Amino acid sequence: MRIFIKNIKRLIGIQEERNLPLKGKEMSKVGILDNAYLIIEGELISDFGEMSELDATQLEAIEKSVVKVIDAKGKMLLPSYCDSHTHLVYAGSREKEFMDKIRGMSYKEIAKRGGGILNSVDLLHNTSEDELYRQTLVRANEIIFLGTGAVEIKSGYGLSLEDEVKMLRVAKRIGEDTPLTVKRTFLGAHAVPRRYQNNREGYVNEIINEMIPVIASEDLAEFVDIFVEGGFFTVEDAERIFTAGMKYGLRPTVHANQMSCSGGVQVGIKYNAISVDHLEASGDEEIEALKNSETIATMLPGATFFMEMNYAPARKYIDAGVPLAIASNYNPGSCPSGDMKFMMALACLKMKLLPEEVINAVTINGAFAMNVQDELGSITRGKKANIFLTKNIPSYEFLPYSFSSNLIDLRILNGKVLN
Repeated sequence: MRIFIKNIKRLIGIQEERNLPLKGKEMSKVGILDNAYLIIEGELISDFGEMSELDATQLEAIEKSVVKVIDAKGKMLLPSYCDSHTHLVYAGSREKEFMDKIRGMSYKEIAKRGGGILNSVDLLHNTSEDELYRQTLVRANEIIFLGTGAVEIKSGYGLSLEDEVKMLRVAKRIGEDTPLTVKRTFLGAHAVPRRYQNNREGYVNEIINEMIPVIASEDLAEFVDIFVEGGFFTVEDAERIFTAGMKYGLRPTVHANQMSCSGGVQVGIKYNAISVDHLEASGDEEIEALKNSETIATMLPGATFFMEMNYAPARKYIDAGVPLAIASNYNPGSCPSGDMKFMMALACLKMKLLPEEVINAVTINGAFAMNVQDELGSITRGKKANIFLTKNIPSYEFLPYSFSSNLIDLRILNGKVLN
């Protein structure tokens, strides 16, 4: 299908192909064309430019050659969001823990009495794969509506071979049955299951010897993750799991430094992790290490907001020249939201990032953090047409400013108009 979008008020996120994510001052620059057009051929962006470049004859010829003409007068066009950290596959909900939190219980206190991750493990174990798929599909369609076009989905609420496989199979089905680009991450080391309550090492052995080989043989994941944190898993556990996963082609990523300086950043860099995520508890040592690596710092302000923690020092990371991505961490316990526009607002308000920086953090750098940068994340000739048109808004700064309003008028994923 050939689509011509004309009279675009502002075409935002234009970028020539690049091999590295944006960092430092680059993050404050967003490629823009005013009064622009964009042409889609099949799934791909084939061309774009200023309307003034087209004379009447050229304009008439283009409109005759396409199947669909969209007049975007007064509207802005951006690349769809790339949400590089989610736990989209889960069963049920945990609003009772939300009430516990309101009453003053800490995350660790809730976990100790059977809540937290292990609560979701129980719910998932008792949910069939088809029902789990049905629940996840609702959330997948929700984030599409909110502007996301690519999403990373982790396992980690299974904590057994059978249930981890079940989660990853559901994630794979979401990628097959929706227009979302889906990347899958094996997070068996999300928590220690009850059957290994006093034997964390035994569970790590099960992950290495039983889970990883099966998950790799069924091609269920591209990445392997671990929650490096006191009371969960250690740097030594990460080294063992990463070594095992890399033998099967699984690239590491890390839940790092959410509650303490756990060493998660450093072990991630050591094993060439694609990203280190959370980073609420981090300082100069972590920043310096990331500056000299190929690993992306990914921050999750929605979880910080929901858990009422101190926000990660995003401003320091950018000023130091570390590439930064922003993701939702959509999950039932610490961030029951996949609204990337809200994450942008939090990054601006609480992390003091510029609107241009957050646009880059949720598009091109998010694409790098899930290894889809060659296809997605920017307005680039030859990339997939994963884009959305806004409603009539005065500026792109209005996106994080008007954080609770639906500002998307039309979504296009893989070159197909969704509404």
